[in-house]
Amino acid sequence: MKHSSLNHEDPSLFLEVYNAGGAAVLPLHSSIALFLLSYTECRSFRVYLVSDQPGSVDALAGSLPESLVVSEVQRAEAPALVAACRLPAVLEPDGRFCRAGLAVVLRHIIQTTCLPEPRRRDVASLLGFKNTCLKACAEVSRWTRLCELEIPSAVEDHLRHPTEERLCLPAALLQLERRLAEPVKVHNDDKLRRHKLQQQKNSEKSSEPRESQQEDPQTERRCGVEMSAALAKLSVDGASPGPATREHSEIRKVKTTELPELEHVFAEGLYFTLTDAVLLPCVHPYLLSLQSRAPHVLLQLPLLLRWYQRVQEVPGVRRAAEDCGMALFEPRVPQPVSTRPDGPRVLESQQDVPAPCREHFLGGPRPTLGKLQEHGIEAVFSPHPCPSWTLDWEGLPAAVNPTEGKMSDARAVRKRQQLNNLVAMVKELAGPDHTIVDFCSGGGHVGIVLAHTLPRCQVILIENKEESLVRARDRSSQLGLHNISFIQANLDYFIGNFQVG
Repeated sequence: MKHSSLNHEDPSLFLEVYNAGGAAVLPLHSSIALFLLSYTECRSFRVYLVSDQPGSVDALAGSLPESLVVSEVQRAEAPALVAACRLPAVLEPDGRFCRAGLAVVLRHIIQTTCLPEPRRRDVASLLGFKNTCLKACAEVSRWTRLCELEIPSAVEDHLRHPTEERLCLPAALLQLERRLAEPVKVHNDDKLRRHKLQQQKNSEKSSEPRESQQEDPQTERRCGVEMSAALAKLSVDGASPGPATREHSEIRKVKTTELPELEHVFAEGLYFTLTDAVLLPCVHPYLLSLQSRAPHVLLQLPLLLRWYQRVQEVPGVRRAAEDCGMALFEPRVPQPVSTRPDGPRVLESQQDVPAPCREHFLGGPRPTLGKLQEHGIEAVFSPHPCPSWTLDWEGLPAAVNPTEGKMSDARAVRKRQQLNNLVAMVKELAGPDHTIVDFCSGGGHVGIVLAHTLPRCQVILIENKEESLVRARDRSSQLGLHNISFIQANLDYFIGNFQVG
């Protein structure tokens, strides 16, 4: 695989554009990336729209932030490493390190924004507690899969076919509604819950009946311990989200199990995070479509509507939305009618399928061969295909040695034995100019050895964990390898061709 000829000082962000009925359309994952760029005021990327037909930049001018310099590239002319991935994707200036997939790219945008401006706590806080927001890949995290894949897919399906049967609530949106109804668990929330109990008791003691008062909707949305904590977190001066006054003695004596639960303000709890920035460009067009075609369906999404209104109060959200051509609005929910059905149907293809019942596993950690023998399975060992072949570890550069990958000496010995077997088989299969892909490469123990021993082959390392892939890149730089590339992405985002993997 030949590397990109792009040689810019800044990394390049590639966003997909598709054509529908002769018109250029931005997929939701492209709109989400543009919204985050505008919200964070990030200027560190050269943005390219990848399309099959020219003129997409001019056609989409109303949806592109004016502060960004956006160029256009034909799909056939995209860099080879980018063409091997599903978009969006970020390519480093050297053309050898690519990040692909929505969550990976968005997290990288936030990290890149904070690098020259470490005081941008409003941007850094988007990554959430311990910087783990949407960090787990969609293959293992149900929440990441819902936000990154299922909700955008369901909304795009609705927008493409807004027919009567498509007005049924998708299971992904219903799952988000249920998630917003769950109690919030945050770090050290005891003080917030006690302060909420104090507010409830003060409200009960109030002599003025609340029923006779007509509250302003904006005031109602801003009141409460949860919203106060959220707004304090968003403030520029970084004020503490906790209450300033100490609770009464009777409040301090209440058991933790008897304290009121905290309610959701935003998607992941009390604080505005990257997840909210992902959901807003998805939820907005969906609610807009329901408002015009089936406003009665909005009755089934009270918590999502409340979330949508609260997100608009976050500083910078309205500005970024207008910059991307999104006209945020306040949904008008009709009065419920008794003759109307209880609620919209859920699309049958999207209904949750119950997990199959699995037999409980008995036993602890035992050797694999012992487990097989207990079930009457005998392992048969065949001769080694290359018994006399081994890598000359002593003659190889130090950076090729697995000990450079931050592992113990005992494990490094076993890793050498594994590499002997793998490299022997790959050398039998690979030919000149072949592309070899090391899936789930980790720190590059296999890929780096292959790139060093097979200089006429192109080796691609694919790994979701950024720390491991960066370590592999550093090791390959020490060796001066020019036939190795790196892709940080889930396996599903790699669509390139290869001969050995």
